Amino acid sequence: MNTTELKGNWKELKGKLKQKYATLTDDDLLMAEGKEEETLGKLQEKLGKSKEELHKIISDL
Repeated sequence: MNTTELKGNWKELKGKLKQKYATLTDDDLLMAEGKEEETLGKLQEKLGKSKEELHKIISDL
């Protein structure tokens, strides 16, 4: 999933991520314009996943 697809589907993905990982907060999932990589980095850190693992999780949602 590329950055454009990620931004386009973010609201839906955000809800699915919160359902799957109850420890995530709205602040963790805040996607600011131009800060997509920073948001993904925060998610990697919080979930303890690699970049590839996180992209797979998001793609599988």
